[in-house]
Amino acid sequence: MAKREVDIVVISDVHLGTYGCHAKELLKYLKSIKPKILILNGDIIDIWQFSKSYWPEAHMKVVRRILKFVTDGIPVYYLTGNHDEMLRKFTDFNMGTFQLLDKLVLNIDGKKAWIFHGDVFDVTMQHSKWLAKLGAVGYDTLILINSFVNWFLTAIGRQKMSFSQKVKASFKEAVKFINQFEQTAADLAVDKQYGYVICGHIHHAEIREITSTQNTGSVLYLNSGDWVESLSALEYHNGKWEVFKYKPDDFNTDADEEDKTDSEDLNAMLDVKNLLERFKHEHD
Repeated sequence: MAKREVDIVVISDVHLGTYGCHAKELLKYLKSIKPKILILNGDIIDIWQFSKSYWPEAHMKVVRRILKFVTDGIPVYYLTGNHDEMLRKFTDFNMGTFQLLDKLVLNIDGKKAWIFHGDVFDVTMQHSKWLAKLGAVGYDTLILINSFVNWFLTAIGRQKMSFSQKVKASFKEAVKFINQFEQTAADLAVDKQYGYVICGHIHHAEIREITSTQNTGSVLYLNSGDWVESLSALEYHNGKWEVFKYKPDDFNTDADEEDKTDSEDLNAMLDVKNLLERFKHEHD
């Protein structure tokens, strides 16, 4: 399959190391593109819920694919989120074309883009982190149950469904939280005179112009969504932003074929597990 050339790709909320992560689908997507810049906007590895008993090969292959971008000379920015906040102690680490940061300001065709995960706007994260972690476990359990239900629905020829999206849509407070999140990000970006503000965190892909609360200006707000529910990313090419949404029918050809990166010895997986386990315990 010929790789699509894309100027910038932004992905977030992959949650590698959890049952809800769609690592196989993400791997197919990453294999299909040739980005000039890759931005990993938080919660890529879920160190909160990391367990050495669950780290499938597909999750390791995603890590290897990202490292391949680095070795190919493609700038890769890893911006920390709340589920991988343990990495914040290593902020400003860089190795070749790889940089670990908390936030990023990028000049894109004459406009400044302010890029960060977005957990700073989450009141639960700031004041009741234990409650947020408890909610994350419940969320992961819901996703696991959902995957079994979708397997059954697919087997009988029915359309898949998302429990979590239905729950969010049915609660006015969830919708209100998303709107407040987007407005807060937009207000701060307008104050700082940025052209774009790019977030993740809320698992809700979006591109829309938002006017500030004080009507002092507007900014293009973008959110990359996630790879648990919406399977989405942001792509910038030829001066235009778009939300990419994964569709299985678009990857029916040779995207599943093993390549040299996939067929490498995966014994190093154990070292990654030990490293993540250490991060987790050091932060507890």
